Amino acid sequence: MIATLAAFACLSSQPIEETSPVHPSDEAPTSEVLSLAEQERYSRHLALPEVGVSGQQRLKGAKVAVVGVGGLGTPLAAYLAAAGVGTIGLVDFDEVSLSNLQRQILFDTEDVGRPKVWQAKARLEAMNPHVRVVGHEAPLNATNALAILGGYDLVADATDNFAVRYLLNDACHQLGRPLVQASLYRFEGQLTVFSPEGPCYRCLYPEPPSMPPRCSDAGVLGALPGILGALQANEVLKLILKIGSPLIGRLLLVDALGTRFSEIAVPKDPACALCGEHPILTALVDQGAIACEASDDAISARELLALGEEPLVIDVRDGVEALSPVPGAMHVPYPRLSDVLPELPRDRKVVVYCLSGDLSRHAVALLRGAGCAQARSLEGGLLAYHREMSLREAFLNG
Repeated sequence: MIATLAAFACLSSQPIEETSPVHPSDEAPTSEVLSLAEQERYSRHLALPEVGVSGQQRLKGAKVAVVGVGGLGTPLAAYLAAAGVGTIGLVDFDEVSLSNLQRQILFDTEDVGRPKVWQAKARLEAMNPHVRVVGHEAPLNATNALAILGGYDLVADATDNFAVRYLLNDACHQLGRPLVQASLYRFEGQLTVFSPEGPCYRCLYPEPPSMPPRCSDAGVLGALPGILGALQANEVLKLILKIGSPLIGRLLLVDALGTRFSEIAVPKDPACALCGEHPILTALVDQGAIACEASDDAISARELLALGEEPLVIDVRDGVEALSPVPGAMHVPYPRLSDVLPELPRDRKVVVYCLSGDLSRHAVALLRGAGCAQARSLEGGLLAYHREMSLREAFLNG
């Protein structure tokens, strides 16, 4: 599930000025009435019965905060601006680097070294002069989060930082704001919507899970942020327009290599520390930096073989891959894993594997969040297991 079922990392907390100078274009539109130019610009929206003039006016009156102006945030903000969302807030403190240009589509070579917020603001306003873009050049933290986000109707999480994800979740819960959250890892992505009436991020991940390195270390396919950013924008527009079925209580998983989309249910957790029946988190806190290095969440093929028949082994592949499974493994395709969670033992070692080890990391985060504290991912997946078996066979055959 994507880097998983667990979330990703980026926005620091060094002190920086929280907002930059107000530009003339920061003045809000005085009316939600559509001008003739806007009617022509948005004519394809107006032709949709589900949108029409009233829907476009709703978009014009909406205020959306985009936190993180990177791989996800740039296509997301571009589609929101093109759609006519009246006020778009950009929250980031980073500068454009050359390595960003492979996927962050609002920037070009001349932008390298310049603040992302203001370069993105200029590009969005050039794309659509009818929208207002507000910049917040600041790292989001427990001190400023409510003040910054409180001015918006809806928040989109386009960061890749665990600590900020929890902060955004907690702040949006306090403010009663919907949170559209997406994340990426290599060739995988995930998307969901947290709303006041549904589960929150802490229902999905009660504690920060141990995750693979962020995209700056592990890499990400350049087109994937565009796919997820567009899907994220789609959820934002649906929420504003009050149409369709938003991903509330549902987690969408995107596999770019297999061109597959799947979905799992995300139930509300009665024991959630934030939105459960007896909440204990009543104030915002900074989670601090969370390490991304591999931890005891992983187990090598050699270690697995040494355990013999002791652990419960679960194969979370979708069933179409060719390699034969680990002997004795239970086959539970990842999208169905949440259905069998109540049946899994909490007091037994559990080893989860997929083909290469990426999907199983997500599965382990889900299992640990559900109380299977001894769940571990097979490092390198089934490929590593078969390599180890081949080495053993070669050794035995001399």
